[in-house]
Amino acid sequence: MKKRVTKAIFPVAGLGTRFLPATKSVPKEIMTLVDRPLIQYAIDEARAAGIKEFIFVTARGKSALEDYFDRAPELEAQLRKKDKTDLLEALKATNMDSGAIAYIRQQQALGLGHAVWCARRLVGNEPFAVILPDDVIAAEKPCLQQMVEAHAETGGCMVAAMEVSPDKASAYGILDVAEDMGAMVRASGMVEKPKADEAPSNLAVIGRYILTPRVMQTLNRKETGAGGEIQLTDAIAREIEEGRDVYGYRFRGQRFDCGSKAGFLQATVAFGLSRDDLRDEFSTYLDELTAVRRAAQ
Repeated sequence: MKKRVTKAIFPVAGLGTRFLPATKSVPKEIMTLVDRPLIQYAIDEARAAGIKEFIFVTARGKSALEDYFDRAPELEAQLRKKDKTDLLEALKATNMDSGAIAYIRQQQALGLGHAVWCARRLVGNEPFAVILPDDVIAAEKPCLQQMVEAHAETGGCMVAAMEVSPDKASAYGILDVAEDMGAMVRASGMVEKPKADEAPSNLAVIGRYILTPRVMQTLNRKETGAGGEIQLTDAIAREIEEGRDVYGYRFRGQRFDCGSKAGFLQATVAFGLSRDDLRDEFSTYLDELTAVRRAAQ
């Protein structure tokens, strides 16, 4: 019987240098997309997928991230006193049950694989998910939920995959496809950040993973790869080399790279326009802005 995926690792130790000076005092994961921080989108997606244990791999200067998921009794009391029930409901989503969330420090920035490895004792001998909060995915059914449902049928390791143009391949881990089954592919290999003319396919791995505990054993070797870092992609590729199944899952939805300024702005527009309370005013503004730019050309 396949074990259910109930644990998720959130690697959030990065410095967020691309967003300086904002991230000098505010963790990147707390930066707000419309009216929710990036980390809230990741948590909501994990909850929808049935995740019960949330493991954050953090670093020095991330205390605001920990505080965000704590109760705010004074604020709640003020909202209750003013009968602001809608805002009280919104706050509920930010509260985590005692014991559901754990924080592990990554003492050195040695790569994504190392960050995941830091959580090895909390994962134990169970399959686990990894969610990168920088990747925000707009989807009717949350991406990780899609993957968990597919994983219940396949087992093994599974990575979220999307098609990219050849000139973008060097920014991603790219799948070498052994068998294409439509929504899923079975991988025969993975290459981290290949040159455009060396990419084995156009399927890129993005920030959602379901992994077996054997991946932790591989990461325990602390072998370095691209950029001199311990790469998660390399550990997953080892699973393929040793004859175990690794699947790429073509998720249904739109992914935004909120680790980049352009991606963050694109996500802000998309999520703003998806909101009933913002759509009309925001779309009118964008139409007017477009008209002014065209008139100026």
